[in-house]
Amino acid sequence: MIGVLLVGILVLVVGGCVCVVWADRGGPRWTRAVAAATIGAGRVLRSYQKSQRREVSGGGVDGD
Repeated sequence: MIGVLLVGILVLVVGGCVCVVWADRGGPRWTRAVAAATIGAGRVLRSYQKSQRREVSGGGVDGD
């Protein structure tokens, strides 16, 4: 069951990456919408990871 979930997530990620490349090359309008959602999700995850690192380091300046 967990394997099916992980494969589903992998398919969504790969599909999102394909849409980003396709939209950059001038694909249909729906690929631009999926690409924007994919890029937005990546930014959210990146900011979440940064906040998690700050919490682990004690909230101070960690020298990045």
